Amino acid sequence: RVDELYDTLVTRLLPSVSVSSNPNHKLLVGLAGPPGAGKSTLAHEVARRINKLWPEKASSFDSLVEPPDVAIVVPMDGFHLYRFELDAMENLEEAHARRGAPWTFNPLGLLTYLKNLRSHGSVYVPSFDHGVGDPVKMLKVVIVEGNYLLLEDGQWKEISSLFDEKWQALILPRHMYIDIDIDEAMQRVLKRHISTGKPPDIAKQRMENNDSLNAELIMKSKKNADIIIESVDF
Repeated sequence: RVDELYDTLVTRLLPSVSVSSNPNHKLLVGLAGPPGAGKSTLAHEVARRINKLWPEKASSFDSLVEPPDVAIVVPMDGFHLYRFELDAMENLEEAHARRGAPWTFNPLGLLTYLKNLRSHGSVYVPSFDHGVGDPVKMLKVVIVEGNYLLLEDGQWKEISSLFDEKWQALILPRHMYIDIDIDEAMQRVLKRHISTGKPPDIAKQRMENNDSLNAELIMKSKKNADIIIESVDF
């Protein structure tokens, strides 16, 4: 059940941060998976439950940290390349059509951000729309969610090495075959595109020519995860 899944993940994280005597200790969690797997929903709910449980689970020192400041979610989408950066690419039409592929992100920016987050108590959380969000005073658990966090290429591999926990959300078929059903994930993505105003034919074209290609790449990184989470219809 969904609640059991959340409780299991929260229980996995809380002990390692609540017993730490280092006030600056943070637990970095990388949550990867294909588009439509439910990463954002899962990450925010785990963070919410950690914040709610923090006062009763934390040590006497860490209990001084207010629950809203304990756990946050950092979306990898905050590190998309800007549109003017896509415009500067050799094939700008392809760059915009494939926005969401690994090479349309700024992994160095994410890597630098995570290193700073690890070292400092006060950080800024980037957002997809504005590039920078509100300052956060003190953090104990940071869940970074995104498609390519467990890739083994270039700076993505260095990003992956920073995480204390590596999770992968997968879509499994209804009859629980071992094989991964990307089609189910893509149907969720298609509905998402249509809900944001894209005409159905344009949404289907983007799903087939971009999202499904990205999903196949993401699935190859599952071997780098510490745990595999079976995605459900959140």
